[in-house]
Amino acid sequence: MQSLIGTGVALVTPFKKDYSVDVDALSKIVNFQIENGIDYLVVLGTTAENATLSQEEKELVIATVINANNGRLPLVLGVGGNNTREVVEELKTRDFSNFSAILSVSPYYNKPTQEGIYQHFKAIAEAAPIPVILYNVPGRTSSNMLPSTVLRLANDFKNVVAIKEAAGDIVQAMKLIQNKPDGFHVISGDDMITLPMVLAGGSGVISVIGEGFPKQFSDMVRLGLERKVDEAYKIHYQLAEAIDMIFEQGNPAGIKEVFKSLGLSENTVRLPLVNVNQDLADRLHNFSQNL
Repeated sequence: MQSLIGTGVALVTPFKKDYSVDVDALSKIVNFQIENGIDYLVVLGTTAENATLSQEEKELVIATVINANNGRLPLVLGVGGNNTREVVEELKTRDFSNFSAILSVSPYYNKPTQEGIYQHFKAIAEAAPIPVILYNVPGRTSSNMLPSTVLRLANDFKNVVAIKEAAGDIVQAMKLIQNKPDGFHVISGDDMITLPMVLAGGSGVISVIGEGFPKQFSDMVRLGLERKVDEAYKIHYQLAEAIDMIFEQGNPAGIKEVFKSLGLSENTVRLPLVNVNQDLADRLHNFSQNL
């Protein structure tokens, strides 16, 4: 899975002012990523406001991204949830011919034990027709997938090829990197600690800020992988303020405000999310226009 090395981005779902899916803007955003150095695209992740999309809208998003990408970059599809049986059923019935891997979030709300998390992903690994990227994001799931559980899955199932590690804990990430089996990728899911993770031996990132500033962020990751530390950190510190700002009032409200400033889409989000306030909108606009 060399395609997972570098910078992936978790695509937003742009909406028109009437809250319908804006397929033209989504195509424009896909092209913006490809033209500015992104290595792969993640479809229907958390940043896509997946929880507020109907099944019909999800299929529209998938088809739009596939068509806009036109085979240029590897695609990863978000397929996860807290109903194991439902996730397995989707894995058995969906056409994955256009995708290189799935990204599957650790079960949320149920708060399973580590054994429950292991059994959930065991069922997914046994059903998945393509490689599986685990996704640990305890800030959203209310449970942390411990390194011991991740490593157990990585060693037990050859098609569990990576983890998107978004606990925001560099020590936990380093334990994964230190003890992972050969060929297993530890991918940052936290933009602010992406560079330290890469320098520690991580494979790259699935990013939010990278979607708004793809050239700069993908350059930073590439320089980190090449061990050009000073050059990479120079870009990191250029973007650090924006990383804080895009998450200040929730994701993807922040990154959508960046897209509005760049003329790529409206800033519309669906309830229960709301737009960022005017103060943050002004700060994001100033940053986007002056980077």
